[in-house]
Amino acid sequence: MRVVFYCQHVLGVGHVFRSLEIARCLAPHEVVLVTGGGGVEFDPPANVVREQLPGLMMSPDFKAFIPLEPGARDVDEVLARRLERFEAIMDRWRPDVFLVELYPFGRRKFRFELLPILRGVREGRWGRCKSVCSVRDILVEKDDPVKYAGRVNPVLNEWFDAVLCHADPAVVRLEETYPGAAGVRIPVRYTGYVARGPEPGAGAALARELGLAPGERLVVASAGGGGVGGELIAGALAASPLVRDRYPHRLAAFAGPYCPDDEFSRLAELAGDDPWIRLRRFTSRFPAYLDAAALSLSLAGYNTTMNLLAAHTYGLVLPFAQNREQRMRAERMERRGALGVLDPADLASERLARRMAEALERPVADHGVDLDGGRNSARALEALAAG
Repeated sequence: MRVVFYCQHVLGVGHVFRSLEIARCLAPHEVVLVTGGGGVEFDPPANVVREQLPGLMMSPDFKAFIPLEPGARDVDEVLARRLERFEAIMDRWRPDVFLVELYPFGRRKFRFELLPILRGVREGRWGRCKSVCSVRDILVEKDDPVKYAGRVNPVLNEWFDAVLCHADPAVVRLEETYPGAAGVRIPVRYTGYVARGPEPGAGAALARELGLAPGERLVVASAGGGGVGGELIAGALAASPLVRDRYPHRLAAFAGPYCPDDEFSRLAELAGDDPWIRLRRFTSRFPAYLDAAALSLSLAGYNTTMNLLAAHTYGLVLPFAQNREQRMRAERMERRGALGVLDPADLASERLARRMAEALERPVADHGVDLDGGRNSARALEALAAG
């Protein structure tokens, strides 16, 4: 089986790494990962080929395209080249499955290239191929839910063969955040959460590499892509010295690959010369860091939350305030004892230090959440392609 997997990120990088985990679980099947956002460093699994479209990101209000290529100013010319490149990719690879991350639940601005490809799939331009939507557990709320469903369902029902919802229905169901769920006429398959767990022994190996002394713990602070979350890293840098006497630890802080340079410089000043603190933008070994950690401080995105649960490491998470998605997920996981939820007021240094001390004292609960979403997605796509 060959899968062409379209993943366009516009703000954070969580979509890319969730897609990569699904692609990894599809081995030995061949996956062509089509990306078109800002550069993200990753080593693709052996079964994955990466195809990059001319880069586009969105303006902060998500209303306008921003070309990423040096010197590119004519947006319409970039859009035309993207579609031409996309069609060439489909001509070359002729997949059995065309897997689309999020659209039509989101990425509506990218319908200029997705609808022509979906139409070509349905018309058999690239042979026998099925189109599948890959969507996370919780959707961002809309001002007009009825109008939103009226846009999404016709696209799903006409151009797609199935929806893979990467959630555990015992935690949250699609209809809780998508009001048009009853009007979806194609199969909706719950896969469980997509979670990349650490490799066996990775945490212990990293602890030895870091030279942790007996009784010294590792605390990890991370801001995902880094477009937001600088205040969380700053809070961790300020709180760490307040708890270190009672709880000896190292602090590994990751500001994110998209953290603005001036913000990173400010954080570096806060970190100072403290020898137990190391500030970096990014690590490709994040699951190993969580495996080695006694505590994580992070934003509450899908990937980071599932990495925490897979590593069985307790975390304090700060939900993104502009929509319900992260808070809704975090609060449901908090009720299962898997993590604690932070509010912006908790980032004050003394208050965060108290929350960290409490967290370092508590055991990790058996959360019981289905984290096998990668392998279950692969099985669902195999069955669909075979049928």
